[in-house]
Amino acid sequence: MVSMLMAAHDMYGTVLAQIGNPSAETPPMADKMMKMFRYFTWFTQMSGIAAITYGGGRFAWEKWGGGSASPKMVANAMLGGATATSAGTIMNAVVGS
Repeated sequence: MVSMLMAAHDMYGTVLAQIGNPSAETPPMADKMMKMFRYFTWFTQMSGIAAITYGGGRFAWEKWGGGSASPKMVANAMLGGATATSAGTIMNAVVGS
């Protein structure tokens, strides 16, 4: 049993010693993918800011105009905008741009 394990160890050691250390290489079209990712991040942040602005405007309209829109709906729009803006910021931090 021990001799079989030693033989297997020697065989795998020999095979693994023949595998070279691969060098890092940029994937094809990586620059275009990063450009698309940055545009997507920018769009996400802008849509989040627009949603927060829209929610604030709706709250003001409700207060001074006496409208009948649900405050829960307006609060959800503002929360969604804050989440989208945070997601864009987090994506920028992860990518490191």
